[in-house]
Amino acid sequence: MSSVSIFCCLKGCLDNFQFRPTVPHIPKENPVLLDTAFMGYEVVVVKNGLRVCGSGAVLGSAPLIQSKSYFEVKVQQGGSWSVGVATRQTDLSLVKGGQDEYSWSLNNDCKICHNKQEIYKFSLPTTSNEVIQQINEGDIIGVAFDHIQLKFFINGNEIDHSITNIKGTVYPALHVDDGAILDIVLDNFTYAPPSGFDKIMIEQSLL
Repeated sequence: MSSVSIFCCLKGCLDNFQFRPTVPHIPKENPVLLDTAFMGYEVVVVKNGLRVCGSGAVLGSAPLIQSKSYFEVKVQQGGSWSVGVATRQTDLSLVKGGQDEYSWSLNNDCKICHNKQEIYKFSLPTTSNEVIQQINEGDIIGVAFDHIQLKFFINGNEIDHSITNIKGTVYPALHVDDGAILDIVLDNFTYAPPSGFDKIMIEQSLL
């Protein structure tokens, strides 16, 4: 990625920032973030570890080890992107998820992929009965994992296909390219998690 591309990426990532001289309330920070120790060389993480842009992949800082985990990702800016889970063995230079045996992802073109295989492709119905095969800016992707199934949600609506046989210790995985900007949401969700699911917890031994 050239220096100009990185500048444009940072500009897009920071466009929504507003700096204020005083902060009346400082909320308690969530200990789970995007992990800059596990990201591609051309990936940029900003917004206190919650926003990613650039080119490549980044993992979350905590594994999905509890019985039922849930997180959301907001598409801040379109482009090429993927949202899902991966182990730390995945290739973080890849710009799409599901392109090796260590990642399982929903892509911006409405495809669910793993190990370079298209597992499922779906369409998004609209109120005008049109069919959309592209997830748009502002849409919220929900990800629910219970060690048996990986499920995806678009704006609170469950996709009628889940992924099974996921092996290894997995982490939230976000891939970006072509100007895409994604925000990971780890609490205060836009949509209620499925019954029994909760935000990602960290084991006391990891704190």
